[in-house]
Amino acid sequence: MPDPSAERDAVEAESAFSHPAVAPDATAAYGEHPDQVVDFFAPRDGRDRAPLVVVLHGGAWRAPYDRQHISPFADFLARRGFAVASVEYRRGGELPRQRGTEPVAGRWPETFDDVAAAMDLLPGLAREALPGADTRRIVVTGHSAGGHLALWAAARHVLTPDSPWHLPAAPALRGVVALAPIADFTAAEELGVCGGATAQLLGGKEHFDERRPYADPAALLPTGIATVLVQGRTDIVVPRAVAESYTEAAARAGEPVWLTLLEDVGHFPLIDPAADACAVVAEEIEQLAY
Repeated sequence: MPDPSAERDAVEAESAFSHPAVAPDATAAYGEHPDQVVDFFAPRDGRDRAPLVVVLHGGAWRAPYDRQHISPFADFLARRGFAVASVEYRRGGELPRQRGTEPVAGRWPETFDDVAAAMDLLPGLAREALPGADTRRIVVTGHSAGGHLALWAAARHVLTPDSPWHLPAAPALRGVVALAPIADFTAAEELGVCGGATAQLLGGKEHFDERRPYADPAALLPTGIATVLVQGRTDIVVPRAVAESYTEAAARAGEPVWLTLLEDVGHFPLIDPAADACAVVAEEIEQLAY
């Protein structure tokens, strides 16, 4: 008998990926590797001093999934009056220490190196590429694995000083809107999210316990930065239990985190411009930006 949840997920994915990629208004490099680039989308209404939304794409940190699939979402936000920066970063590859039969998720430490470098350089890059962007009002958003990276980018000041990604003070962000994020690595591994992608991201199960404190948003609390999670109740790719585990960890740390659960919504409508859920995401970003 067909699984209705799987069928629904397939329909939602088909809709989200049916939109053609949207070319950015400008692209800037933040490093020498081909993946170390940021695409910029100007606010379509020509608004001056528009809040800057940083978008981090998902795809289980795996190489086949790049920023092109989220460009319609970036354009959607630009049409809502935001300046948008869509960050690319190094993703999985068949590294000698990470060989396997499936696509490897992420690179340790390169994926984190890239996100840290991009976030540090973004205000300057945005001022050059989008002079109308207000870099004093930055909101970071990301979907799935990108939601993890958004939460992590906002928590670097919580890292211990021995980490190369440690910041001495909290980043100047208005907030984070994480969409179906892989927000709690322990919960994600227990549920087998994306075929064990979290352990792969950390270089394999043998490194999981050692590296998790440097990479897992649930271990980097409290941040002191306004944080909203948006999650579909029927998501079977990153189940709501992962988001709920993160919010519970935040509560234990004394951090108020808002979890918006959307009825009859799975994983992909959150970034699908044709879906009502995408408008909800834009509203959550707007509330933090203004």
